[in-house]
Amino acid sequence: MKNENKITKLFNINYPVIQGGMVWVSGWRLVSAVSNCGGLGLIGAGSMKPEMLKKHIRKCKAATTNPFGVNVPLLREDAENIINTIIDEKIKIVFTSAGNPGKFIGKLKKNNITVVHVVSNLKQGLKAESVGCDAVVGEGVEAGGHNGADEIPVTELVKELSVNLNIPVIAAGGIVNKKDVEKVFLLGAEGVQIGTLFAVSKESSAHENYKRAILFAQNGDTVLLLKKIGLIRAIKNPFAERVIALEKTDGTLEELTKLLGKKRERLGIFEGDIVNGLLEAGVGAEKIDKLKSVKEIFNELV
Repeated sequence: MKNENKITKLFNINYPVIQGGMVWVSGWRLVSAVSNCGGLGLIGAGSMKPEMLKKHIRKCKAATTNPFGVNVPLLREDAENIINTIIDEKIKIVFTSAGNPGKFIGKLKKNNITVVHVVSNLKQGLKAESVGCDAVVGEGVEAGGHNGADEIPVTELVKELSVNLNIPVIAAGGIVNKKDVEKVFLLGAEGVQIGTLFAVSKESSAHENYKRAILFAQNGDTVLLLKKIGLIRAIKNPFAERVIALEKTDGTLEELTKLLGKKRERLGIFEGDIVNGLLEAGVGAEKIDKLKSVKEIFNELV
């Protein structure tokens, strides 16, 4: 059954459910599974070079005839190369985040691409609308991974965005079940973007150790870290404890950057090092206790 609203019409999908384009998680298997269930799958280009992205796009096209898109963090040094790859591969839906949505929108629109930008406050939402974005994702502080410095809860953010914008609002942050979906829809959301729940699915490319960390997470087990660098929500583990200890002693930006190092996300999410890795996850992790297929997740959501 197709549930029509502004978001399903915008993407030509059956259900207004978008799978977050997460690094080291959102490969072609997960993306095609979500799209085949009637939602919108997003390839997470944040952990891919252009050639790897091209491979995932082509494998995804072979695995589904339904719409899917690509998520692009605009602060990447090679963002333009990623955008060019998306255009070359004739992808028609792009979600942008972490940067200025106007940077590439002219180029994307020239190629008839639907553009959605992830925002964490009203000012960003108004900016995204003004440059021509087709919709926004209002990502609340409950979300896993990179977060807005304002730390606005998803319910407040969705309410504010839906009242002040003329483009559709997609809610993100801590959404893992039907009750969560209904709550944000009552506040004006036209769709939901879900990350952590799909990160722990059978089709996710994340390491089994990372998935188990989410399954065993309890209330309060996710923490906000690295505000001086860029706020991140992750599961509390020995690495997170080291960051917290340094932040409590007012560690400098240089000290925190050195501690973070490189490829912490890959180490935790993809390689499964639950001691030294960064285990990005949203507060919804505490409500997830079973490994499910994407199809099972959709059956419960819709």
